[in-house]
Amino acid sequence: MECKIRNDIGTIYIHEDVMMKVAGYAALECYGIVAMCSKRATDGIVEWLGRENLARGVQIKTVGNVLDVDLFVVVEYGISIAEVCKTIVDTVRYKLESMTGVKVRKVNVNVEGVRI
Repeated sequence: MECKIRNDIGTIYIHEDVMMKVAGYAALECYGIVAMCSKRATDGIVEWLGRENLARGVQIKTVGNVLDVDLFVVVEYGISIAEVCKTIVDTVRYKLESMTGVKVRKVNVNVEGVRI
């Protein structure tokens, strides 16, 4: 799936993997995030991902000309989960919109675990 941005000069195609990596890096920049993770649908096991596999902790759906982003994260113990998630939503939305030019409709943060 690609995202198309048209202007009077031409058309820009941005691949889904690029947007997923931008969202993953933006989420990891936020204070309180320990790791990105992915939940395999087959057995429900949560696996921890390093920086090389950030795209697996992010799901992107295109709805018309806007994006819906789902993030799967592990947060640090002792920090307000609500505040960390609010920061993630704001940061990911800003980075995606400023770097790609695509509007983000919503960012859903799924906290898959807490680590000490």
